[in-house]
Formats: sequence, structure tokens, C-alpha cells
Amino acid sequence: MQNRTTLTLAAWLIAQTGALPAADFIAEQPSVATLPPATATRMYISDVALSHIIDGRLFVVDGASFKYLGTIGTGFVGLATLAPAGKELYVATSYYSRLNRGTRTDVIDVYDAQTLKPTTEIAIPPKHAQALPYKGTITTTADGRFILVQNATPASSIAVVDRKAAKYVTEIPTPGCWSILPAHGVANRFTTVCGDGTLLTVTLDAAGQPTDQQRSERLFDPDQDPIYSQTENDGDNYLFLSFNARLYSANLGAAKASIGPSWSLVDDTDKQKNWRPGGYQPFAYHAATHHLYVAMHPDGKEGSHKDPAAEIWSFDVRAKQRIERVDGNHVIALALSHEASPKLFGIDPLSAGLVRYDTTPGLKFGGRLDGFGEDPILIQMQP
Repeated sequence: MQNRTTLTLAAWLIAQTGALPAADFIAEQPSVATLPPATATRMYISDVALSHIIDGRLFVVDGASFKYLGTIGTGFVGLATLAPAGKELYVATSYYSRLNRGTRTDVIDVYDAQTLKPTTEIAIPPKHAQALPYKGTITTTADGRFILVQNATPASSIAVVDRKAAKYVTEIPTPGCWSILPAHGVANRFTTVCGDGTLLTVTLDAAGQPTDQQRSERLFDPDQDPIYSQTENDGDNYLFLSFNARLYSANLGAAKASIGPSWSLVDDTDKQKNWRPGGYQPFAYHAATHHLYVAMHPDGKEGSHKDPAAEIWSFDVRAKQRIERVDGNHVIALALSHEASPKLFGIDPLSAGLVRYDTTPGLKFGGRLDGFGEDPILIQMQP
């Protein structure tokens, strides 16, 4: 009896539903959200996604509100950079015909940075560095005409791609040298850091072919004080940070790089506690105020150069003096928004967290967003 009653009720409900007039049913229409205009706190965060590394991600986040804006797939350890004006995003990546094996195809995927839609695919030889995303593994010349990509076969070379013509141009051998640092006062020039501590500067012609290569004097001693591949700059004046907390400088505007002064970020008391920098993107520089922010940890030793920050130290580079030190929130990457009173952002890998600091009137914690990715490692800010 109970089963018959249940079936009768079910039939009645179906009949009533079927009796609804068609005009009362409104079908949902799929749509794509439109991003708000980019602000200085928009950031592009590379997530290498180690547990499924063939399917990396680039998260677009508003750092002021901690709001997701979008996600771009970057393939197998894709290397991303923004065009100088911030209107396009370039991703050098690899795809395999059988997902994780088979024929390898390397391309530069071009995206519209406002809509996040792919607009162009430029084929390049299958040589680009399949490496963790660091600053300097892909960049552009100062005018944005050429995209420059770090190769590793494992021999080191740099691929030159003509963005205007959307085609690969040439490969420039740079044996023993790594990373790409563009000149800003000259359109077609870049420098790379060599294993003997010198800098190699390459000048291109209007077609993207190399016309001149010159080595500098030694910038650093690679055996005694190796440097991070990350750099920061104010125009053609570049800053380099060593594992032992020394700040080196060089001007990369001319056909041959000129070496500038260097100084230690740690005093005798700091050295007794072995304070050292650590992380994958361990420092950020605000050129307008000449303020430097560095992720630091105590008890540093050989091999601790990627350890998370116990503290963040700020320095006045002109005065060569530390200004402040605050809790580091375990960050391994630092980046500053491009504005008069910048926000400092960091990545906390222990919680896949995004950390924000205010820098004025003093350096202080400003909030965080946890669990926004899997293995985020690099922050790039909207120009």
C-alpha cells in the first residue's frame, strides 16, 4: 500500500511539472565575464603545479581585494612574461602529442592581458628551458619588438622571436651564461650573467640578428659569493643579490656592461647569526624611493639559499642602511606594485598563501589569502 501511494504521488508531481507553461522556463545562457581595467595591484602568479606539471597555471589576482580575476593554462613548466606596456602576455611552453610523452612542440602563446584570450601562437624550436619560472627566463627588448627566451639543451642559448612578424628569428649561443636582462635605454640590447662572474652583452640589429657581443669585468666571485638569477633594476642600473647577502650593481645600457659598487646587507652582529637571503624571488626594489625589500633567514648555510623568510628587511639603498625588519610569513617570493606608495606582495608556500604588506608610512602586514594555488613560485606585477 505504501509503495502504491508513493508511486501515485510521484506520478502526480511529474504531471504537475509537465503542466507548467513553457513561458515560465528561462534557459540559462552561458557567458564570459569581462575583467575590470588593470590596476597597479593586478598580479600574474606562476604556479608550476608539481603534482601535474604538464598542466601548469598562471593565476591573475587583484592584490588589493584578493580577488581571482582569471586563470591561464601554461602547459609544461611554461615561462611567462608581460609586454612592456602590459597589454599582452607571452608564455613559452611545451606540449606533447601524447600529453606526457610523444612529439614535443614548443611555442610562445600570446594572450590579451585584458581578456585573457589567446590571440597568437608562435612556433619556436624545441629548445626553450624547461625550468622553474624565474624572472629572466623570458623577457622582451625594451621596445617590445623582440621576445627573448632562455634555451637549454643543456647548452645555453637565447632564442630571438619577432613579435611584430610573429615568427622565430634566430638562436644566439651564450655558453656558460644564463638569464636575460634587457637594456632600457637602447631598444635592441640585452645582457646575460656568465658562470665566471662576468656579464655578456649582446646587441641586435633591426632584424633581430646579433651584431656585437662584449664581456664585462668580473661582477662577482662565483666560488665565494654566488648570486641569485633574479635581478631588480632602475632603468639600465641593475641590482644583483648574492647568497651571502651582498648587493652588487652594474649598468647594462652600453655595448659593454660597467660594474658598479657593492655592499653587504648584514653587519657583524647579523653575520654572527648567519642571516642570509632565501627564496626563489627573494628581493624587490622600488626605484622611486630607492627602497629594497629582502626575504631573510637566520642560521644560513650552504644550501639554504631557497629557505623561506623568517623576516623581511627593508633598506635605503642610497644610504646603504637597513630601515626596518618585520615577520616574514615564510615567503619565498617578493614583488612590489608599481605605484608611489607600493604594496609588497609575497608567496607563502606552506599554505599556498599570498601575503600583502603596506610599505608606507612603514612596513607592516596588510592581509593574506591562503590556498590560492598548489605550487606558486613567481609574482609579476602589472606594469
